[in-house]
Amino acid sequence: MRNTNTLYYVEIAVMATLAVVLSFIKFGGFWAQGGSVSLAMIPLIVIAFRRGIRAGVLAGLLFGLISLILPGAFIVHPIQAMLDYPVAFSVVGLAGLSVFRKGRQKPLRMTYIITGVFVGVSLRFLSHFVAGVVWFAEMAPEGIPVVTYVFLYNISYLIPEFLLSAAVLLLLNRRNSSLFQAS
Repeated sequence: MRNTNTLYYVEIAVMATLAVVLSFIKFGGFWAQGGSVSLAMIPLIVIAFRRGIRAGVLAGLLFGLISLILPGAFIVHPIQAMLDYPVAFSVVGLAGLSVFRKGRQKPLRMTYIITGVFVGVSLRFLSHFVAGVVWFAEMAPEGIPVVTYVFLYNISYLIPEFLLSAAVLLLLNRRNSSLFQAS
């Protein structure tokens, strides 16, 4: 029992750390006030699939808290900081709602992966959206409604991140589907 708990928490810590490392590998973008396309969500989603929602949320929380203290964190208010970092990445762990079990057929596993990534990205979007509407309204260009600006700003990097994460996770599943299942 003790070894199982230790392994559980070690996996969470390793995946959160891997997410931090992957967050430094960014793909081009024009987002001046935060937001980027990276592979950081992949380990958070993998741990959510392997160990469930609780593990995914905890790994996301760890990653979000670490991201707060790293260079590049864009903070204007403590609540905005919580919404854009720990909350936004914790909810990525809810991708684990779409878990699959051993023995499922490949097309069904692919559906679970895409659904899980969609859930995680959608909930992350909501967290960034609320923070954006409340704290970044003054950044909307004149004549563009704040809600429209924040929506477009956030989907401009979250849609590519969804596509990239889903593609990589599908490739990982194709190569080694046991990666998504706890041993």
